[in-house]
Amino acid sequence: MIGQEKVYETLEALGIEFDYVEHPEAPTIEIAKRYWSKLERSTHCKNLFFRNHKGNKHYLVVFDCDHDLAIHDLEKRLKQGKLSFASEARMEKYLGLRPGSVSPFGLVNDAEHHVHVFLDKNLLQAEKLSFHPNDNRASLAIRLEDFIRYMDHTGNGYEWIELY
Repeated sequence: MIGQEKVYETLEALGIEFDYVEHPEAPTIEIAKRYWSKLERSTHCKNLFFRNHKGNKHYLVVFDCDHDLAIHDLEKRLKQGKLSFASEARMEKYLGLRPGSVSPFGLVNDAEHHVHVFLDKNLLQAEKLSFHPNDNRASLAIRLEDFIRYMDHTGNGYEWIELY
């Protein structure tokens, strides 16, 4: 598993500036919210990792943490068939991450570009987006345009869709 060092190296190589805060382990949104006040003007994201019914496709779904999505509704919107949460083993295999640390920064570990990412269109209105940098003992925020540059750099497929 590659941790946050690889994330920082990648962002620095791309010339992407970021705000950063270390905090106690925060495996859930509710816990993480306690520490995000230092990341001003940032939309904090929820990141869910799914697999299709056959288990041969994997998806990362990213949206504003203040919204909830029912899996059944998500299946209709994504048009990818029946979805279920991917197992911890799959999360580690494809993103190099453990539960509670999932974010698009895990794509630095997806050398085969297997994971497809669905990003909520509402995030396009954000000034900055924040995520765990592959470790839930820290959070970082980057400008939206830099996040898009990072996503283009990963080589993974991604698309902006309306989730709610």
